[in-house]
Amino acid sequence: MALVRTVTAAGVTTLTLDSPANRNALSTPLMRELLDGLTAALTDPAVRAVVISHTGPVFCSGADLKETAEARENGRVPAEMLADVLAAIWEFPKPVVARVAGPARAGGLGLIAAADIAVCVREATFAFSEVRLGVIPAVISATVLPRLAPRAAAELYLTGDVFDGARAAQIGLVSAAVAAGELDAAVRAYCDSLVRGGPLALAGTKQLLRRPSAESIRADLADLSARSAGYFKSAEGREGVAAFREKRPATWVPLDVVRE
Repeated sequence: MALVRTVTAAGVTTLTLDSPANRNALSTPLMRELLDGLTAALTDPAVRAVVISHTGPVFCSGADLKETAEARENGRVPAEMLADVLAAIWEFPKPVVARVAGPARAGGLGLIAAADIAVCVREATFAFSEVRLGVIPAVISATVLPRLAPRAAAELYLTGDVFDGARAAQIGLVSAAVAAGELDAAVRAYCDSLVRGGPLALAGTKQLLRRPSAESIRADLADLSARSAGYFKSAEGREGVAAFREKRPATWVPLDVVRE
């Protein structure tokens, strides 16, 4: 059963995350299929732009914590493969649009930030929830930090607090936040504009936009991936993931806060 569905029409390939049972978590199989979809879109000259969308109420809940919890100490956790996905989207020579009709957490925000244009519904919620799991938002920083206002990044990275679509647009995480009924029309309007650009000119313009970090993105992601894996495999990270999956406070949360 496919975890990423692919449809191409009018020069636009839509890659739809289709694993609603686990809130489109970034499992290894899903990320492999997403990379395959990007490769197919890249090699098809009829494809002029790519949209990353989703089924179900949640855009993406972040790394697959079930797979993460089951990974052996020396095994590769999903957050490490996320580096490959983010690099592929960031370096993709054709425009990429993220269509966000619901919540996104952690790694899901990395996908949104990697896209050239992102549109969300105002009701969508977002959070850099990593610190509450005892890990850090390392891998996604390669794509998120170039987008976010520094003060907002510090606040939201450190607190893990939830924010809405309007705030996401204000701080630069998304290009626009629209009413739910206007989302598809907004995405379609962006795609209609994108396919009017010359393919080589669009690729060259993307290189201009990425120029300050183009040579370092993969080196940055390799370093950030190693940092992320270290936290996920640490005692604190394992406790945080276990607490989240068991729906209980982590051991480091003060008792007074737990009782509130």
